[in-house]
Amino acid sequence: MKGNYMRLNLLITAITPGLALGLIIYWFDRHDREPLRVLMKVFFMGVVSVVPTVLIENLLSSFNFFPGILGAAYTAFIIAGLTEEFMKRKVVLKYVYYNPVFDEKLDGIVYCVMSALGFATIENIMYVVFRFSDIESIGLYRAVLSVPAHMLFAITMGYYLSLAKFSATPENSRYYFKKSLTVPVVLHGIFDFILMSGIDLLMLLFIPFVIYMWVTNLRKLNVYYNDSKNKESGTSNSFHHDEFQ
Repeated sequence: MKGNYMRLNLLITAITPGLALGLIIYWFDRHDREPLRVLMKVFFMGVVSVVPTVLIENLLSSFNFFPGILGAAYTAFIIAGLTEEFMKRKVVLKYVYYNPVFDEKLDGIVYCVMSALGFATIENIMYVVFRFSDIESIGLYRAVLSVPAHMLFAITMGYYLSLAKFSATPENSRYYFKKSLTVPVVLHGIFDFILMSGIDLLMLLFIPFVIYMWVTNLRKLNVYYNDSKNKESGTSNSFHHDEFQ
C-alpha cells in the first residue's frame, strides 16, 4: 500500500511540470487561441512519438563505438539531440503545419511546445517513476531543468518553423525550415553534452548557458506574442526578427 502511494506521488511529480508549462503557453496565446482539441492532439502525439524515438535511440546507441568525450558528444548531439528534436518537429509537421489553424507566427511556438511537452512528460515519467524512483531529488531536478529545457528547444523550433511557413520566398522558407531543426538540435546537444562530459570547466558554463536559453527564447516568444496582439488589434507590426535569425 505504501509502495503504491509513493508511486502515485512520483507520477504526480513527473506529470506536473509538463502540464503546468502547457497551461502557461495556452494562457500566453490568448489573442488568437488555438483550438483545445488540436492542442491536446499535438500533446498526445508528442507522447506517442516517444515510442519510435526510443527505438531509434537504441539503434543509434549500438553504433556508439567512440571513446570518452567523443562518445558523450555522439550521445548528446545525435542520439538525443537529433533524434528527439526530429521526432517532436515531425508531430507538428504532420498534424498542424499545413492545417488552417496554423495562421500566425505564435502558433509555431505553441504547437512545437505542446509536442515537446507531451514528449517530455512521458520521458519524465520514465525517469522519475521507473528508472530513478529511489532518488528523491531527480523529480525536482528534472522539473527545474530538463522539462523546461524541452520547452525552450521547442520555442526555438517553433520560431524558425513559423518563419519558414510565412516566408515571402521559397528560398527563405527552406532556409528557416532547416534552422527549425538544426538550431534546436545544437541547443539540445550542448545542454546534454555539458552534463554528460564530466568536464568541470564545462559544468561552470551550464548555468550561464541555461540563462542564455531562457533570455533568448523569452525574447523570441515576446516577438511573436506582440505579432499576435497587433494582429488582433489591427495595428501594423513594427517588430523585427533579424536579431534572432
